[in-house]
Amino acid sequence: MSMKKHNTGMDETHGISCEICKTSFSCSSHLTRHMRIHTGEKPYSCEICNKSFSRKGDLPRHIRVHTGEKPYSCNVCGSSFAQSGTLASHMNVHTGAGPHICQICSKAFSAKGLLKHHIRTHTGERPYSCEVCQASFTRDSSLARHMKTHTGEKPYSCEICGHSFIQKTQLTTHAITHSGEKPFTCEICNKSFSRIGQLQKHIREHTGENPYCCNICGTSFTEKSAMTKHMKRHNGEKPYSCEICGKFVTDMTRHMRTHTGEKPYSCEICGNSFARKSNLAEHMRIHSGEKPYSCEICSKSFSHKISFNYHIRTHTGEKPYPCEVCGTSFSMKSVLARHMKIHIGEKESPKTHKELSS
Repeated sequence: MSMKKHNTGMDETHGISCEICKTSFSCSSHLTRHMRIHTGEKPYSCEICNKSFSRKGDLPRHIRVHTGEKPYSCNVCGSSFAQSGTLASHMNVHTGAGPHICQICSKAFSAKGLLKHHIRTHTGERPYSCEVCQASFTRDSSLARHMKTHTGEKPYSCEICGHSFIQKTQLTTHAITHSGEKPFTCEICNKSFSRIGQLQKHIREHTGENPYCCNICGTSFTEKSAMTKHMKRHNGEKPYSCEICGKFVTDMTRHMRTHTGEKPYSCEICGNSFARKSNLAEHMRIHSGEKPYSCEICSKSFSHKISFNYHIRTHTGEKPYPCEVCGTSFSMKSVLARHMKIHIGEKESPKTHKELSS
């Protein structure tokens, strides 16, 4: 008995074929999943942020972004990962099995492209430049995101409040603020956060860790974004022009607060408000009594890093602020400013004179 072949996408050699791109599959379920590439269908949705996926297996992996679950652990160093593929790539660090190895630091990578991007952390190469402000980047994707800051393009909008974002990931993170969910809790003070990144930054307030260090002046930061802004001061990059005062700045949002007086970061204990988030974090140490900066010479502790830096100079004798008129040097910039009043003829207070003569 013979069977006629019908126009159903069946391929006698390979099984079932997609009628759009002719790709062949061994079973109908694989074809169904493949068709979503053409139709854009994403039937699996996250109940937390409403992000959708075309494959069922992608949803559980995404859920770990919210829960912080990292079920895949390295049996060598104990590091944990949300995805098995990330663990596999990590193991190359221990085994050296990665086919693409950095000749500078010996770190191994599973793909040649990853190694290429990594090499730029050593060389400082930034081959992708903005034609508007000349800012440069290590990746073309970073340049594409940066260009939206000039065009004002924010293609991802929140359906609840209408707030728009440059990146889709920013919208996903923002959506959690409407649900009120804060699944990430600090084990030290029990404060909860909606994003794991916020928790990680918060933990550094307890530990005093500043993992991002400027390779020019050695200043360290708790956040990578803060270091990126800081680096612009060294290379002179000020891509944003203020329409009020005409000043070119590296951070327009923060600069505008000098005009508006806006202080969006408020202390929940005493109500004091601050223009910068970092100022609020430092202020909170007044209430907690936390002094994370400790002098290794005399063991005295400080709640603010700038106070710690000034204190260190009492041991080293360093006075980095010289007077351009008489050459006298000072350990603090504010003391130099008061000293300058002697030269310009302003009246000194007894306290200032005492400080300068001591």
